[in-house]
Amino acid sequence: IKEKSILGFNVTIPYKESVIPFLDELDKSASETGAVNCIKVDTVNGKKKLTGYNTDAFGFQQSIKPFLEPQHDKALILGTGGASKAIEYVLKQIGVNCFFVSRTNELQKENYFTYEQVNEQKITDHFKLIVNCTPLGMYPDVDACPNISFDSIGPQHLLYDLVYNPEQTLFLKKGKEKGAVAINGLSMLYHQADKAW
Repeated sequence: IKEKSILGFNVTIPYKESVIPFLDELDKSASETGAVNCIKVDTVNGKKKLTGYNTDAFGFQQSIKPFLEPQHDKALILGTGGASKAIEYVLKQIGVNCFFVSRTNELQKENYFTYEQVNEQKITDHFKLIVNCTPLGMYPDVDACPNISFDSIGPQHLLYDLVYNPEQTLFLKKGKEKGAVAINGLSMLYHQADKAW
């Protein structure tokens, strides 16, 4: 860091994982999630020291807490990037089993699905909590939406979209039409920003 007045900064998609090798230290949240979205700049013995934090986890926990109900014991997390790691970290801490959906199943893990493998029955019977951690539907690409079956969504479902611009993504709109509780990521953004400060 050449600019002497910088005390810290935030990192966003798609750099939350790739920034880690450039840091000197990670706090517990960043280490356990494997993703960084906030970096603190300190000067130690005349040299700059960069410490990575994950405030997304705190922001998500604060924003989803009021909406969780007993049927939300299994989560389908759409996307496998840095943001999804913070979401998994929080949900596991509160006893929610996490399963991931991505375009390809290159990781070949037990709790990973492709979009083609997520059928109506899985959503209807097993996954009452669905969290979109992809940028699909984010401005300006507002007509995009994760490719899941919305016919299997109902009033027992909670849909959470990390996207907050637009305020109501196509993902949330389709969920609301089926009676689901639908939340965008604006509250998470505010909570993580407070934590970052």
